[in-house]
Amino acid sequence: MSAEEHGEVYAPDQLKPTNRKRAQRGAFISAVVMLMFFWGNQEGNVEKVWLVLIAVGLVAIVIGDAVLRKAGLRPND
Repeated sequence: MSAEEHGEVYAPDQLKPTNRKRAQRGAFISAVVMLMFFWGNQEGNVEKVWLVLIAVGLVAIVIGDAVLRKAGLRPND
């Protein structure tokens, strides 16, 4: 197989890094919006459990990333 068959090949340093602050804000906003789904037309509590778990997971990922960056275990972009 040749390179023409696979398309563009990028090195990791050629790709533009994502905006970390924007991603953190997006995760927090998504968590808040998910928690606002509590007031809907669902009858059971299974949906509420999943909404809380996913919202807490998003916030935990952002907090974990901040802790790892502060400890120097992740590079600051």
